[in-house]
Amino acid sequence: MEFQPKELLYTKDHEWARIEGNKVKVGITDYAQSHLGDIVYVDLPPVGKEVKKGETLLVVESVKTASDVYTPLSGKVIEVNAALTKTPEKVNQDPYGEGWMVLMEIGDPAETGELLSAEDYKKLLDTLS
Repeated sequence: MEFQPKELLYTKDHEWARIEGNKVKVGITDYAQSHLGDIVYVDLPPVGKEVKKGETLLVVESVKTASDVYTPLSGKVIEVNAALTKTPEKVNQDPYGEGWMVLMEIGDPAETGELLSAEDYKKLLDTLS
């Protein structure tokens, strides 16, 4: 069974969001990375890119497939995890820690209410297994 940190919020597309004041750190869940397989490349967005909730934020490539990562909230990219360009396997090894992908400034804080709690995300996963 996949582990979901309780302090994070989740999307139905298997992204996680760690809210830090008016910023949000984004990555993919343990479920997502395990289904993608060995990640070999993370195509990070440019700093300054503005995105609307649900739009493609970046692309992750694994030995199996390429997969879009969608933004859980609207906002502006203010930092990317540049370490992933040299060590994309961090997403597999530590998806909730060193495998984070993007830090964004939140555009519309009200959107956080549309994300799933860890408990609700677990219920979603239970329907998939």
